[in-house]
Amino acid sequence: MDRIVNDEALDILFRGARTHHAWVDRPVSDILLRALWELAKLGPTSANCGPARILFVKSRATKDRLMPALAEGNRAKTMTAPVTAIVGYDLDFFERLPALLPNNPAMRAQFAGHDEHASVTAFRNGSLQGAYLILAARALGLDCGPMSGFDNAMVDREFFPEGRIRSNFLCNLGYGDRAQLRPRNPRPDFDEACRIV
Repeated sequence: MDRIVNDEALDILFRGARTHHAWVDRPVSDILLRALWELAKLGPTSANCGPARILFVKSRATKDRLMPALAEGNRAKTMTAPVTAIVGYDLDFFERLPALLPNNPAMRAQFAGHDEHASVTAFRNGSLQGAYLILAARALGLDCGPMSGFDNAMVDREFFPEGRIRSNFLCNLGYGDRAQLRPRNPRPDFDEACRIV
């Protein structure tokens, strides 16, 4: 049986979704952030490795710790967002593989002691999970403002000093001020970006 979401869902997730830079003054509950993770964690990762680690920054004091690492153009939109997710990845993700992949607990050995392989796997799959986080947020009624434009090393020193987790990108979360949206920028056409062989 074919299954496809309806047009309203496609609009929410893709066609009508935008990157937000301005926010209305409306809090995001911890319950909603937990629901967001419960959806995002279900997306596939290789060997079910699940290396993403998300730090949801909500308090003013914690935002103040984040601010010095932000590029100037990202400061105002981040400081006014109800939540900023630091989307990171765990370089030691493989320690959890026996529990996450119970049908093949020996998979851990493919990564332990193989730092480059583990790092590439963690970054790739953590990036996938960051994308799932954005889609899950949109599905739950949140707007998103994903961005680079920050000093990763500074963020890692401040928030992940043990060195096991590294930041990938930031994503502001909340309820966007649609009146301040910019026109949507063009995207590559199929023939520019894709081939069928």
